[in-house]
Amino acid sequence: MDRTGRCLCGGVVFTAKGMTGKGSACHCDMCRRWGSGPWIGASAQALEYEQQQTLGTIQSSAWAERAFCKKCGSSLFYRVTAEGKYQGLTSVAVGALDDQTGITITRETFIDKKPECYALEGDRERVTEAQVFAMFGGG
Repeated sequence: MDRTGRCLCGGVVFTAKGMTGKGSACHCDMCRRWGSGPWIGASAQALEYEQQQTLGTIQSSAWAERAFCKKCGSSLFYRVTAEGKYQGLTSVAVGALDDQTGITITRETFIDKKPECYALEGDRERVTEAQVFAMFGGG
C-alpha cells in the first residue's frame, strides 16, 4: 500500500511506496532523543518526493541514517545504510503519514532500554539491544 506524508511545515512531501502496515517501536537512546519518546515507524519499499527542498539527513550510527526537515525539524525516516541483507530498509515516521489507519506495532526494539515512564499495550515481539546489534553487526 502506498501512503502519503509530509513534515510539519510542508517543505518535505512524499509518498511511501509498498508499506505493509507493520510498525515497530524503538526505545534506543538515539530514537528517544530524536523524538522525545519511542520511534514509531513503518517499513516502506521506497520513497518518492513531491517536495524535498528542506530534506536533511544525518548518519546517526555505523549502520543507519535519519532524515528530517531542516526547516521545522520533523523526524521523517530512518534508513539502514550498512551493507548486508537489511541495506536500504526504510522505516517511515508514522506521525508524518497523512493516514495512519491500519498500522499495527508488531515489534519493539531495544526493549531493555525502555524507560519506566511509559508502556505500550499489547503482545508483540520484543527485541533487546544485544539482539539488534547481532542483527546489524555492531553498534
